[in-house]
Amino acid sequence: MLYQLFQTMTDLAEPGRQFAAAGLRARPFLGAFGQQPIASSLFAALDMAVHTRLGAERPDYAIDSVISGNMEVAVREEVVAATPFGDLLHFAKEEGGLPQPKLLLVAPISGHFATLLRNTVQVLLRDHDVYITDWKNARDVPPSAGAFGFDDYVDHLVHFMAEIGPAAHMVAVCQPCVPALAAVALMSKDGHPATPLSLTLMGGPVDVRANPTTVNDLANQHDYQWFADNLIHTVPGRYAGGGRKVYPGFLQLTAFMAMNAGRHFDQHRALYQHLADGEVEEARPIRDFYDEYFAVLDLTAEFYLETIDRVFQRALLARGELDYRGQRIDCGLIRRTALLTVEGERDDICAVGQTAAAHELCTGLRPHMKRHYLQAGVGHYGVFSGRKWENQIYPQVRSFILGAC
Repeated sequence: MLYQLFQTMTDLAEPGRQFAAAGLRARPFLGAFGQQPIASSLFAALDMAVHTRLGAERPDYAIDSVISGNMEVAVREEVVAATPFGDLLHFAKEEGGLPQPKLLLVAPISGHFATLLRNTVQVLLRDHDVYITDWKNARDVPPSAGAFGFDDYVDHLVHFMAEIGPAAHMVAVCQPCVPALAAVALMSKDGHPATPLSLTLMGGPVDVRANPTTVNDLANQHDYQWFADNLIHTVPGRYAGGGRKVYPGFLQLTAFMAMNAGRHFDQHRALYQHLADGEVEEARPIRDFYDEYFAVLDLTAEFYLETIDRVFQRALLARGELDYRGQRIDCGLIRRTALLTVEGERDDICAVGQTAAAHELCTGLRPHMKRHYLQAGVGHYGVFSGRKWENQIYPQVRSFILGAC
């Protein structure tokens, strides 16, 4: 019912957005009046109105080239493997360059598309052959495709690593740090030839009992059944996934926005002022961020609820009690995959200590195969995006991967 109500409200607001868009298109015909302060303020408001709509389609990565090896090389996207729930996407560089370490970037399924890691990909591409888990919107996956839960996520990582082949590396960002650890433990146990040479975990909830954040507190305010009864909704019949039970992306976005309402308000106020003052270049970074931030995807009900239960409420991996299809996950069996954990000093989603907990679990790794890096002055998104990621964190990741080759 809530999903249908949201869709109805979105449809009702569409004529207003179209009217605002028409008003923006009329500005060039107003001559000098269109440049007056009062007109600039009006058109800034219209511009803001046009961009109020939440998107449900994956934005483009828009990575056409990258500086690699002191030269600019073309990049093209290739789908290497596909399932109903996600693609293994390869950012293939033009031929002729030196071979670079193969790397799977594991993106979260947390209400946004994998394109949220665009900057992560751009930086990693300088020195690596990059693949990414390009997850699909559950709204668009027919119920006939079956369920997609926590174990299915782990299956995808093992399958994608096998597609990439031996001597590759894995980098997981945020929520998938737990399934990534589980996948590597399973591959290590089985002696899988594609077991990654290194695993980098960045800002992930390996043990949420360490320095609990607001996110962790919210996950424990209610029991499992409350989440199932109040946050799971049915996709309307107008979509390919009609009838599928999901945790809607617009609910996740609402929760994220509410956590930092003041900051988002200030950013939108700054965006409006830049537009009203004609400061297009200053407005662009804010606009680009929110265009990406407002592109949301739905999570399958089973994946969302199992993640809440196994990761955020019971912390099963950290307790040594996580099971995968009836077998216990033992991170102590990881012996040949070097481990790097990265945390941000000001991370209010995965606090300091939550990711580093992976080192205590990987008892089979010798000390020289473990490394931890704490970046001062960054929050959650700064761990994998922005200047400090590019200039301070990435050099640590690059040298670690190189050392594990």
